[in-house]
Amino acid sequence: MSSPAKPGIHSAWITGAREGIPLLGGYIPVAISFGLIAVQSGFSAWEAVLISTVVYAGASQFLFVAMVAAGAPLWLVVVMTLLINARHLVYGPNIAPWLSGSRWWPWLMHGLTDQIFALSHVRLPQLEARHRMGWYIGVAVVAWFSWIGGTAIGAVAGMELTQRWPLVGEVMPFALPALFLVLLAPRFASRHWALTLAATISSALLIALYGFKNAAIPIAAVCGALVYYGLDILVRNRLNSTSEAKNG
Repeated sequence: MSSPAKPGIHSAWITGAREGIPLLGGYIPVAISFGLIAVQSGFSAWEAVLISTVVYAGASQFLFVAMVAAGAPLWLVVVMTLLINARHLVYGPNIAPWLSGSRWWPWLMHGLTDQIFALSHVRLPQLEARHRMGWYIGVAVVAWFSWIGGTAIGAVAGMELTQRWPLVGEVMPFALPALFLVLLAPRFASRHWALTLAATISSALLIALYGFKNAAIPIAAVCGALVYYGLDILVRNRLNSTSEAKNG
């Protein structure tokens, strides 16, 4: 299989945008679902679009809308939203080294999602340093606008879509998890990553089964990071020991 083409410096963002197009298959259906649910929960179409523009946090948006509609106190809504998004404390440091040459990368972390993280973690190391920021901007902007556009469609015409094609309403919530699994699948070819992902998935399922569904994602992300770096340390120690034995 040939390696992905490396973009020129002036077309890096176009390459990123093009490679971000497959994400639309997962983003738009779920965003439509959010727009519909937000309107049904009492939000206006403009408010739903504003939430997707400013918050842009997938599951957190659904939780936000549900808690506000239920009359939950604002402090609890904020705490729960931050808890679900705590996984970005793991995502950010893993992406930052590839983008740290630019002063703009902290602001661009608004575009960091689960799928962008998975794609960037594979693609950024393949690019030259001067192309990485452009590529990231391209893929992040495409994903962000697709989420906003899908929300607008759902808020304005979501009810009509689901009434005309009921199956659409049943399938939409599964589009984004399916997309994320497709992005993760190649990682299982590596024993290091396979063990890490197995530990992450197992811990998330275990925590969710005990009733802590909102805490499952951030805690599992931390567990996965610990397993990954633990394995990394073991491998390096083993290599050092082997090297010392040969030299001794």
